Amino acid sequence: MMRSLYAGISGLQNHQLRMDVIGNNIANVNTVGFKSSRVTFKELFNQTLRGAAAPAGPTRGGTNPIQIGLGTALAGIDVIHQPGNPQVTGVATDLAIQGDGFFVLQDAAGGYAYTRAGDFRLDAAGYLVNADGLRVLGWQAQGGVLPARDAVNLGPIRVPVDMFVPAQASSRVTWSSNLDATTPTNTPLTRAVDVYDSLGNAHTLIFTFTRTGSNQWSWQAEDAANPGTSLGQGTLTFGNSGLLTAGNTGTVSFTPTGAATINLQVDFSGLTQYAAPSTLEGTADGYPAGELTSFAIDTSGTITGTFSNGTTQPIAQVALASFANPAGLLRDGNLYWESNNSGVARIGVAGTGGRGALTPGALEMSNVDLSREFVDMIVTQRGFQANSRVITTSDEMLQELVNLKR
Repeated sequence: MMRSLYAGISGLQNHQLRMDVIGNNIANVNTVGFKSSRVTFKELFNQTLRGAAAPAGPTRGGTNPIQIGLGTALAGIDVIHQPGNPQVTGVATDLAIQGDGFFVLQDAAGGYAYTRAGDFRLDAAGYLVNADGLRVLGWQAQGGVLPARDAVNLGPIRVPVDMFVPAQASSRVTWSSNLDATTPTNTPLTRAVDVYDSLGNAHTLIFTFTRTGSNQWSWQAEDAANPGTSLGQGTLTFGNSGLLTAGNTGTVSFTPTGAATINLQVDFSGLTQYAAPSTLEGTADGYPAGELTSFAIDTSGTITGTFSNGTTQPIAQVALASFANPAGLLRDGNLYWESNNSGVARIGVAGTGGRGALTPGALEMSNVDLSREFVDMIVTQRGFQANSRVITTSDEMLQELVNLKR
């Protein structure tokens, strides 16, 4: 009878632990990135009343052991790392992981912490941080170029609001579309193209195209601010098919005040000559200096900035970590740490190496299934009641035993 009392006590204790876990799951049903837990039991151990016996001779069979269990014990509390559903928020810095993987954070001691909660924001210094101010780690671009995405180059991600890109001087002008083959000779056709110097100042070049004869055109470039001075000229020759056969390229050179000399390679290979309206179009590379106006994060975690001059370039890339055994991680709130049984963090780019892709502008919700939790709560409650009944019944039996002396 004492065995049944202690077995009932162990049942009460462990069902109470299970109810604690269920309560924690339900409490965190709306916690971003929360992973539910489950409790498993095992039999405490067995007392052997009689061992097993082998068959003895041709007429006597063997006997099985007689054992009695002494209650239940906690086998484990496992974290269920099944992804939760993403909820769209529209916030640029919110990220949800679709699949396996964890965001990498820098803890107060300079070590690595991991989380599934992607409710990030920018602090006053431009660093991407979580709700507790821990910095999100990844790879910072230099001059629009990302470094090798490995653990060596890992560092805090920063999106400075005062970021700008320097001016890029123009080096090439490209012409495309058609010159009208029926244009009268010596009738000029002009088009303007904007180019930029090394300081980012814009200069308008006027290109003049003049039909000089059958299948032949001349071109000349001038600075709109200084007309009458040729900066470059040449001849275009077209074949009977209307395609350019000679004069595919040219050069234009001039020195703006206070800036470096601009040497332009002019590409005419995209021109044709047909009996159709002239639709000349010239484009130049280069751009002025630009300030950061906005940024966006894609599914690989690359943060791309858009600048006031119309250019875009990578600013940084968010890193993800994966583990051989995520259930072996140590958990503290929304953060996880490596343990002896989790395996070493494998840090890399989202969507590679078993790491999930990112959903920008969304958050991963809790994976708690309320219907399952309520069913488990009922089962746990009944288990607790049944074990309490074992204790009260055993107590009544002991009371009857004590009353035998009367």
